[in-house]
Amino acid sequence: MVKLETETTCKKLEFSSDSYQLRGVLHLPAVKSPVIVIGSHGLLSSSESPKQIELARRCNTFGIAYFRFDHRGCGQSQGDFARVTSLSARSSDLLAAVRLMRANADTGNRVGLFGSSMGGATCLSAAGEARAESLVTFAAPVRNRSINRTIHTPHHPAGAQSQLDKLDLEFDISGKLADIHHVLIFHGETDNVVPFSDALEIYHKARKPKKLIRQPGGDHLMSNPLHQKEFIRETALWFKTYFELSRPQKFQ
Repeated sequence: MVKLETETTCKKLEFSSDSYQLRGVLHLPAVKSPVIVIGSHGLLSSSESPKQIELARRCNTFGIAYFRFDHRGCGQSQGDFARVTSLSARSSDLLAAVRLMRANADTGNRVGLFGSSMGGATCLSAAGEARAESLVTFAAPVRNRSINRTIHTPHHPAGAQSQLDKLDLEFDISGKLADIHHVLIFHGETDNVVPFSDALEIYHKARKPKKLIRQPGGDHLMSNPLHQKEFIRETALWFKTYFELSRPQKFQ
């Protein structure tokens, strides 16, 4: 693929996951049947995450399409957050998005995944069934007991603490990590929501190629502008490299 500085197109899409109608936005470069990255947002976030919007823009400059969507119970998608949120439900949503993109006339069938926080755990959990070729995570928890549910920052939406208190999240994806490869892992060293030790566990258990980027002083929101720039640059390059140079290798 050649780096492109060209116009892109955004399309709003709706699709079903189980009995829920989900909504998302497809960012298309001016390329025939482009490879695509699908994003999974964090526990209390949505597809309007600035990280995802900027990553979509940067991927498009490399001729890579990007699809960001709201999981059930979040953003513009159907469902009551407290009742429908679980790792298995979010994995089902992500796999439905993968099927949508592979059936879409505007995109090809080669898929990469990006997940932030809970979205990272979702991507790690679903990578095998999604037949993803590459994967990037930020602040991904390996198990539910890693997550500090106390909100320490005003950046979360109103009522976030009460939403968290209602959740009954139970998951442990440590057994799936040995099958993960082509993975780039970002994590802030001073993250007080998901400990940095989870990033070390993912890195040590995953197969090559893999890379861990430590963000010194980094928090769970990636609030440092320098960390944000590093994340966008390195993530887009990771997808470009493994879509362009690597022979496709599917997750087992």
